[in-house]
Amino acid sequence: MKSRSPAKLPRKLAARGFSLISAIFLLVILAALGIFMLSIYTSQRTISNQDVRGVLAYQAAKAGIEAATYAILAPENAAVVNTIFNGCTAGMAAPTLDGALTGFNVTIDCQLTTTTEAENTIRVYQITSTGRSGNAPSSDFVERQISASISTCRIGVTGLATDLPC
Repeated sequence: MKSRSPAKLPRKLAARGFSLISAIFLLVILAALGIFMLSIYTSQRTISNQDVRGVLAYQAAKAGIEAATYAILAPENAAVVNTIFNGCTAGMAAPTLDGALTGFNVTIDCQLTTTTEAENTIRVYQITSTGRSGNAPSSDFVERQISASISTCRIGVTGLATDLPC
C-alpha cells in the first residue's frame, strides 16, 4: 500500500487523531487541577490544626494564671493576717493539665513588689504564664503567653496578725 500525504487523505482520516490529543490534554488539565486542590486542602488543614493548638496553648497559659492567682489569694483571704505569699518566684508551681490540654506544659513566673502607703501595705504580684507544646524548630510547636497583675492591700505594718484588708 502506498503512503499518502495528509493533503490527499480524505477528511475523516485526517481528523482522526484530534480527539485523542484533546482527551489527553483534558486529562492533564484535570490532574493538575486535582493536585492543586489537594495542596490547598493540605495547607488549610495544617493551618486549622495550628490554630486549634494555639487556642489550647492559650487555655494552658490561662490555667497557669488562674492557678497562680488562687495560690496567691487563698492564703491571704483565708485569714485576716498580713502574710506574704512565699511561693511568688520564677518557676512557680504549675498546674497538672489533662483532658484536651494533655501534652501542654505551663511555666509560671511571679515577681512581688511591696509598697507602703501611709499605713497600708500594698503588694503587687506580676504573674507571667506560658503554655507550650512541641519543640521550637518543628512545625508542631506552639506557645502562648499571658501576663496579669494582682494587688492586695492590708492596713497596718507588715507582720501584725490584726492587720485588716484595706
